[in-house]
Amino acid sequence: MDATSPPPPAMPLDDEGALTKLHPNYAHALRVRTTLTAIPFLIGALVLEAALADKGLLPQGVIAGTVLVIAAALIIRIPARRYSARGYQISADRLRVVRGLLFRSDTVVPFSRVQHIDVDQGPIERFFGIATLTLHTAGNHNASVALPGLGEPLAREMRETIRAHIRREML
Repeated sequence: MDATSPPPPAMPLDDEGALTKLHPNYAHALRVRTTLTAIPFLIGALVLEAALADKGLLPQGVIAGTVLVIAAALIIRIPARRYSARGYQISADRLRVVRGLLFRSDTVVPFSRVQHIDVDQGPIERFFGIATLTLHTAGNHNASVALPGLGEPLAREMRETIRAHIRREML
């Protein structure tokens, strides 16, 4: 089963079972976001370095070079770690979402608690063909559970599957 195919229907939810990995393009989208976040820091380092180099306080490239090396390490390593730290399981009546590197979160959302469902895409997600499925539930603690990094067709199919389950329960 690839990352864009729908999950098998009516699988029992196993809290210790294998998680379905997110779409591989999610790692690329995370890398682009990390790069866009690093750009202001690099620009700031270049400005600071230019100001200090005019006064002869530092050799050329010390600050900007350091920031560039740190940014490159973060751009290469962090998105891959974040991608591998996320996954999900879907069953006939609930969705389990697991995420986190340092602080692990394992959330189970019963479909009977879902009030509405969103499928969101920003420009980066649209470029990579991925989407975020967000389940809004009754209550105030963890009232919204987001599952980013799904293939866009899979996110829409999961939304329709969950909607169909909610409709069946209402009858």
